[in-house]
Amino acid sequence: MINIEHTNIKNIPVLHVAEQSNWNEKLPLILFVHGFTSAKEHNLHYAYLMAEKGFRVVLPEAIYHGERNAGLNDANLQIHFWDIVMNTISELEVVKDALLEDGLVDEARIGVAGTSMGGIVTLGAMTQYKWIKAAVSLMGMPYYEKFALWQIDALKKNGVDIPLNEDEIQQLLGKIRELDISMQPEKLNKRPLLFWHGKKDTTVPYVHAYDFFETVKPLYDDTPEKIKFISDEQAGHKVSREGLIRTVQWFEDYI
Repeated sequence: MINIEHTNIKNIPVLHVAEQSNWNEKLPLILFVHGFTSAKEHNLHYAYLMAEKGFRVVLPEAIYHGERNAGLNDANLQIHFWDIVMNTISELEVVKDALLEDGLVDEARIGVAGTSMGGIVTLGAMTQYKWIKAAVSLMGMPYYEKFALWQIDALKKNGVDIPLNEDEIQQLLGKIRELDISMQPEKLNKRPLLFWHGKKDTTVPYVHAYDFFETVKPLYDDTPEKIKFISDEQAGHKVSREGLIRTVQWFEDYI
């Protein structure tokens, strides 16, 4: 029987999912991050299938989302997009450390995954945390700075007032560069990394994720099986069942 516990870890709302019979044991951990304007419970199907395979899965709620909703409209959420990403990356370690302290996690077997913004968080987290043993980016964007500049341009074109002056924008871009895996691909360190992306995705363009994959593939020449890109010819900004199943299989293989 799979248990789903709605709780808080260090004041971060999470869904904690694992097999009831193994609940208090030290298990491999998957941290799964939801997408922009989504919420943690929208990814429970991933957690359920991974828990069936013996993983402990924790789905954190990003700031300004779900039960942490601050009443921001879509435009204001867009303005705070990178604050959300950076804060979520920081909170991944908070959640992981708390579970380790409770003796619930095998420290050598920790993975991170996410959809859309969650995939973006996953790729940024790989620049910061050596404890991530394997990762899955579902519709994520590796090019942080390029994506931020594209977002700023889109907001301006849509007449949205950006509450940052040019110096503040440059400071934000500086922080973003520190998390930009495209600028420091060596930090992948040959860790298993799976991409899934729909070719018809207009929210997070497919081409950028695939270009990054092609760029870093030579880093895996000795272990080519550890990096993979699944392209869906028909999908837009929604993960197919194949993407779901292959995510679970990836962590079975590498965590």
